Amino acid sequence: MSCSSSADAPRELLLPGGTANRGRVVRVGDTVRRPMRRTSAATRALLQHLERVGFSGAPRHLGTDGQGREVLSYVVGHAVTHPYPVWALDEAALVSVADLLRSFHEAVDGFDASGHRWPGPVPAPFRTSLVTHNDPNLDNVVFRDGRAVALIDFDLAAPGSRVWEVAAAARLWVPLRLDGDVDDVRVGQQMERLSAFVDAYGLRPDERAVLPEAVLANHDWLYGIVADEAAQGHEAFAQYWREGAADRSRRTREWYVRDLEVLRAAVG
Repeated sequence: MSCSSSADAPRELLLPGGTANRGRVVRVGDTVRRPMRRTSAATRALLQHLERVGFSGAPRHLGTDGQGREVLSYVVGHAVTHPYPVWALDEAALVSVADLLRSFHEAVDGFDASGHRWPGPVPAPFRTSLVTHNDPNLDNVVFRDGRAVALIDFDLAAPGSRVWEVAAAARLWVPLRLDGDVDDVRVGQQMERLSAFVDAYGLRPDERAVLPEAVLANHDWLYGIVADEAAQGHEAFAQYWREGAADRSRRTREWYVRDLEVLRAAVG
């Protein structure tokens, strides 16, 4: 399917959030236009699978437009962008993110990931045939009435695992950072929120046992992507890296290595 524009087409509205495609994702009417990537065909197959199985928590792939951009359906709601609203940081919102991820994993189970070109691979110990979102950042989750209802931005989607996705989401939503690096109402609540998130998702005992290692591996994997992009001249990533991400990453990693048993106790 191809979507073309016309002289009287709705104007383009820049959508906030994101780093990789900052300034390049726009809303046009009830659609979203995004740059094509080398892995766009894999993302299209994934979104088409989710549509076939009736999963409502992801945009629909509608084709391309006259400028060669992907066209997706616009998901109505609120993505959580900075400054974060207080309602997005309470336990009800946290639990709803866990519920959304579990529903997504149930919907994607059975999708054949073979034969597609995915982004850089998830580390082998945490990679299965299950395709995971891999970037459940706050601005990639859409809320309605205070509840998480959809995931957007599947650029990093690739074969991963349940425990890998929970580790990724926990790092961001708990958040798993030192108190000095948390500047909102979640400060001091890390272990309680981690326990609540894992319980809400329903990780098995064997998955809980390796979650701390998955958190550390996910941290290294994602910040490795950021550092590589910054080194290659991606300005948005370079700015993010310069303005504190590099130091915060180092502090956080040192905490994980030092206190893995604290994380283990919180989810045991």
